[in-house]
Amino acid sequence: MYSLNVRDHFLIAHSLRGEVFGSAQNLHGATYVVDATFSRAELDVNGLVANIDRVSEQLKNVLASFNYRNLDDDPALADKNTTTEFLARTIFDRLAQAIRDGKLGEDACGITSLRVTLKESHVAWGSYEGSV
Repeated sequence: MYSLNVRDHFLIAHSLRGEVFGSAQNLHGATYVVDATFSRAELDVNGLVANIDRVSEQLKNVLASFNYRNLDDDPALADKNTTTEFLARTIFDRLAQAIRDGKLGEDACGITSLRVTLKESHVAWGSYEGSV
C-alpha cells in the first residue's frame, strides 16, 4: 500500500458539554496540527498517490471553514461536542467527498483509504481512518 501525507494546521475556540470534560467545558482555544494520509494499492500513471499541490489545497480549503472560528457559534455544529475525534471524522468526511467529486484530479480516484489525525499537542492526538 502506498501513502501520501500532507500537513496543515488550524486554530479554533470551543467549549465541550459534559462533566467528563472538566475545565474544557469552558470556552477555550485549541491549535491543531492536521495530518491527512491518502493511501492506494497502486500508483497512478504518473507514479503518484495523488498530486501534493491538489491534496494540500483541498486540506487547506477544508480547514478554512474552521480556522479562527468559535465552533460554538456554528449552527451546523450546535448540537455536537467538537472533540478532537469528532473533528477528525468531520475533516475526513469532507476530504473523502473532495476525492469522490474529483477535486484531487482524475487519477486520485484510485485512493482507497484516508486517515486524518489531529494533534492537540506533542502528547495527545486523535484520528479517524476509513475507506473512501
